[in-house]
Amino acid sequence: MRKTSISILLALMVWSAQSQDKTVKGLQGEAGRDITKDPNDTIVKTWKVGGLMSATLNQGALSNWSAGGDKSTLSLNSLVSLFAYYSKGKHSWDNTLDLAYGLVNTTSLGMRKSDDRIDILSKYGYRISKKSWYLSGLFNFRTQFAKGYNYPADGSKVLTSDFMAPAYILLSPGLNYKPNDNFSVFLSPITAKWTIVNNDSLSAQGAFGVDPGSKSRLEVGAFASVTYKKKFSDNIAYSGRLDLFSNYKHKPQNVDLYMTNLLLFKITKLIAVSFSVDMIYDDDTKSVNEDGTQGGPKLQLKETLGVGLVYKFRNF
Repeated sequence: MRKTSISILLALMVWSAQSQDKTVKGLQGEAGRDITKDPNDTIVKTWKVGGLMSATLNQGALSNWSAGGDKSTLSLNSLVSLFAYYSKGKHSWDNTLDLAYGLVNTTSLGMRKSDDRIDILSKYGYRISKKSWYLSGLFNFRTQFAKGYNYPADGSKVLTSDFMAPAYILLSPGLNYKPNDNFSVFLSPITAKWTIVNNDSLSAQGAFGVDPGSKSRLEVGAFASVTYKKKFSDNIAYSGRLDLFSNYKHKPQNVDLYMTNLLLFKITKLIAVSFSVDMIYDDDTKSVNEDGTQGGPKLQLKETLGVGLVYKFRNF
């Protein structure tokens, strides 16, 4: 009886070991099996959305400083730059929004603006060739948030601009060469450009080329726009845009220019050095001389350099 029980027990152990061996081999086979992804699980994204937000704060104070200077300085510059790109089949739709505002406060000069910009650009295209040419339409709107002043040498201030004074609206059909999301060239032989001056005192002066007392002016001419973005490394990136407009009916040789450049150096994930250069030339925009009198059109140049918080986000 005892021998029979031992035999049965040994038989059960052998059967159990064989069963476990089959199970282990089965699991190993499953683990080594190649995984094939179902093409239906791959969804091509038609929208690419992202941008950056930055804020730069600088502060300084002097007390009994022999080299001289303002007792206190404080500056704040902020930027919000967003984009939304759509691409599906032969259709392409690019949208960008840039908002910038900056203030500088010094003991001797008080509070003044250092930056002020609202810029909306929307461009739709239908691909007509295999070499990235699109039949396109472009819309652009530019203005600012608050009043702007010039400060003559006599200590007074002269109002030079305001919200919607000026504002620029562009409607432009044309051809767009866009080999990728980082570079495009838009060309239009006929573009409508509206200049709006929705401020009574500036309108009465005929500022920005409008007839005195009028709130708007329409120009028709040729237009070209080039946009370029380049990521040199994980920490260095550049973005720029150049717009050119020539009025067919009034001094077409005096081409209006609008150019923005932004170079970003990331130090950490949230801290970066930003350097921007903006240039504007408008033959209808008069300058203000040091004595407060009105001068002729001149190249407008704005340069900012700062270290601050930068947050970039992107959704692919």
